[in-house]
Amino acid sequence: MAWYQESFGDDYLLVYKHRDMQGAYDEVKKMVDWLELEQGARLLDLCCGMGRHSMALAECGYTVTGVDLSQVLLQEAIKQSGKEQVTWINGDMRDVPLCEPFDAVVNLFTSFGYFDEDEQNEKVLHEMHRLLKKEGRFIIDFLNPVYVKENLVPQSERKVDDLTIREMRTIENGCVRKRITISQAGAPDRHYLEQVKLYERPVFEAMLAKAGLHIDHVYGDYEGQAYSPEVSSRMIFVGQREG
Repeated sequence: MAWYQESFGDDYLLVYKHRDMQGAYDEVKKMVDWLELEQGARLLDLCCGMGRHSMALAECGYTVTGVDLSQVLLQEAIKQSGKEQVTWINGDMRDVPLCEPFDAVVNLFTSFGYFDEDEQNEKVLHEMHRLLKKEGRFIIDFLNPVYVKENLVPQSERKVDDLTIREMRTIENGCVRKRITISQAGAPDRHYLEQVKLYERPVFEAMLAKAGLHIDHVYGDYEGQAYSPEVSSRMIFVGQREG
């Protein structure tokens, strides 16, 4: 079983319990300006996870569809969404079970680079192109590989309720890997892997061009600062579909 099929389950909700809706709303406020879309525009949140950004985008007045492979995370999204009208779809980001064109597609919080083979990751970009209408807008919010390599925290430990969560981080074979151990009194330790391929800007830009996605801006954070390899926490591509 692939790491992402094991890791995005019930324990993921515990490990990332600290991620709240307010943070998603703050991030979405800036994205709304970048997308330059009319109210009611149709937007796809590709790899929506627990749906935090999908719900925030819906509250901003967009017609939102959220797609994710994890049934566990989608169920959490449905439970949390309440009055926010979001269409939730179970699907693989390399082969999305949708065909209608969207005004915008967003891929947020480093939900890219999960696959070992470059061609598998490139399939995601080609799917974004397929799902966008002509000149439709996109945002890909990715980690900054240069910053990650220079500022990697090798290990950390924290408590969540009665759990101890240990995280070990390494750079291996062009990927950043996080090995998570969850310990609970009276129970065997539970182990998970998370992995992201470290595509630096020139390589990422070449993949986007190959997929027919034109870059308008590259930001280094949610405040809209220009991307700087040494200091930016993020590498956020904003652009539109070509052809």
